[in-house]
Amino acid sequence: MADTDTGTGNVVRVGTPPTGGLDGFFKISERGSTVRIEIIAGITTWLTMAYILFVNPAILGFAGVPDLEPLGLPFAQVLTVTALVAGVMTILMGVVANYPFALAAGLGLNAFVAFTLVAANGLSFPQAMGVIVVEGIIITVLVLTGVREAVLNAIPMDLKRAIGIGIGAFIALIGLVNAGVVVNTGPTPLGLAAELTTWPIGIFVVGLALSGALVARRVKGALLIGILVSTVLAVIVNEAKDLSIWGNGIAAIPDKVVDTPDFGLVGAFSFDFFSVLGTATALSVMLSDFFDTMGTVIGLGGEMKMLDSNGRLPGIKRVLLIDSIAAAGGGAASASSNTTYIESASGISEGGRTGLVAVVVGVLFLLAMFFSPIAGVIPPEATAPALVLVGYFMMVLVKDIAWSDPGIGIPALLTIVMMPFTYSITNGVGAGFLSYVVIAVLRGRWRDVHPLLYVVAAIFAWYFVHGVV
Repeated sequence: MADTDTGTGNVVRVGTPPTGGLDGFFKISERGSTVRIEIIAGITTWLTMAYILFVNPAILGFAGVPDLEPLGLPFAQVLTVTALVAGVMTILMGVVANYPFALAAGLGLNAFVAFTLVAANGLSFPQAMGVIVVEGIIITVLVLTGVREAVLNAIPMDLKRAIGIGIGAFIALIGLVNAGVVVNTGPTPLGLAAELTTWPIGIFVVGLALSGALVARRVKGALLIGILVSTVLAVIVNEAKDLSIWGNGIAAIPDKVVDTPDFGLVGAFSFDFFSVLGTATALSVMLSDFFDTMGTVIGLGGEMKMLDSNGRLPGIKRVLLIDSIAAAGGGAASASSNTTYIESASGISEGGRTGLVAVVVGVLFLLAMFFSPIAGVIPPEATAPALVLVGYFMMVLVKDIAWSDPGIGIPALLTIVMMPFTYSITNGVGAGFLSYVVIAVLRGRWRDVHPLLYVVAAIFAWYFVHGVV
């Protein structure tokens, strides 16, 4: 046995046999932790990702996009199902997989649902959520058959990174649009708003500065703090202006803070989308969800120092299974696909090592369902800074791409820029995969391309040609 400092000032006996109860079930002592550390780690993780309770409703409700807002889902209802699915699936992750990994509605995937499936492809939200249910079921089957891990090995790591980076750029753009800073009413496709001295933009700037400073100082829950402070400031300003800046209860003192959760969106999905949705778009949904988790889980496993000599996480099949079920569950509840969050690293950095961390996070999400009246008060300008900063978090991977190799650099560039520039994650994924295969063939390295990528590239080629025709 050896004494080890967990990094939180607590020295524990690594390898101590479990003593029963929570310790025995979660193997807390065996992994060099304590119940106290696990609970603190769970609270820390929840604080770093609780912003999704407000950001997911903003995206699925098209907050700040006047032309699309009538199509959006109700803010309070989305908050309820966001908390519900995140709570249930995170608890399952802790109990079944025994890892400190938390799940919630995936940023990027929710944008795909809203802006690609609904806004661009013309699906209703029930139909769009039906797509998510189907792809979640398919991925679950692929996990059970072992196919998911095999396919992941066929995709170049740099393309996986580029997809995440592109989604980050897309999310950041959505944040700037929601804040009213970026508009498309000028002579250029995108431009700066003509008037930047309005109260809403001022709230956004304050929120961005505050959140950015807190992130830079590594304050736990920085994004959540930024959202709450910006909202309070917006309420003060709006009330002082006799509610003339925001209407419909936004940035206004709510009648109540706690209310019974509204589960009206649970089960509001439909499979009546096959005649509307193209094969390539459906495949792109699955690809986005398919590759998102692996990099996250491996990164978290490395942070925990639990990867084996081959860089694999023991028991990863259970992790992928819960993650896949969470995708389908998120669609069934209209919360969008749920996935494992990289923010789980914050709890791991506090010493969290077992599924008890996830259980704590899940319980806190379930409690959050009762505070839905607060959600309707939050203006889009208060959540926009969180979107911009999430874009930053996802953008840091750009340094790991082999830009010196045109064979990967060009496809990575097209993947990244096509998503925000065309407001479509599908277009970015398709451009990246297709260009990677074409360049590899033309440079005489066709043998280096996995056969599966030829199939995927062919589907995307059909997608682009079919779109033009």
